Amino acid sequence: MYLVFCLLGIPFDCAEGVLDELVKMESVSRVFELAGQRICDRIPVAYLVNQAWFCGLEFQVDRRVLIPRSPIAELIENRFSPWVTESGVSRVLDIGTGSGCIAVACAIAFPKARIDAVDVSDSALELAEINVDRHRLSDRIRLLRSDLFEKLQDQKYDLIIANPPYVSKQEMDSLPPEYCHEPALALEAGSDGLDIIRRLLSESGRYLRAGGILVVEAGNGRQAIEESFPDLPLTWVDFEFGGEGVFLLEAQYLQTPGRDN
Repeated sequence: MYLVFCLLGIPFDCAEGVLDELVKMESVSRVFELAGQRICDRIPVAYLVNQAWFCGLEFQVDRRVLIPRSPIAELIENRFSPWVTESGVSRVLDIGTGSGCIAVACAIAFPKARIDAVDVSDSALELAEINVDRHRLSDRIRLLRSDLFEKLQDQKYDLIIANPPYVSKQEMDSLPPEYCHEPALALEAGSDGLDIIRRLLSESGRYLRAGGILVVEAGNGRQAIEESFPDLPLTWVDFEFGGEGVFLLEAQYLQTPGRDN
């Protein structure tokens, strides 16, 4: 249904009478063509229509980026309460921004905040720029090509959000065919899936202000993370609307010598 409605330009809240209107043959042919690609080639619908929704916002997507689906959306809509207050967030860092969906959603949730959004993929940043411009947020969102914190110098943040690659080599080999259309660079993270998460836990303290939080989506990596970092008081988020594998860690537990409080 989503594929059909998108191709025909029909909003989901349309009047019932719209559904009785005749459809042009060229539109019918296009629907059948893309439906065939969905069924036979297992191409995700979001890539077929170049559209996805996140936090109630529309984004352009293609194979340069992952399809937005992170449960972090629920945290953004709740403005990360109770861990931070809206007035206490002036700088946000989005690591692995991809389509820019988290950066854009955070800019809207925290209208007085400035957001840095980083990615190692030039092609992903090109698409993120399109989405930032679409939502008219280029004055508050800065896009940077950076390997995690590499290009951020001494900037400090109240909120660091990361949706890094976290799929292990074994998991990559068993993913459903739909995932093969997504960029492997944004999925795979070494033999145990923790290559990037280890770096985040090691380096984030330098860039968090006192009272700030680190939020990381880790997928199925909870057991591996807890075994690797048994002394860290991680908070694993329970989501009201589904999703799992996201943890939070307060700045005080990521102390780094010389960090500016």
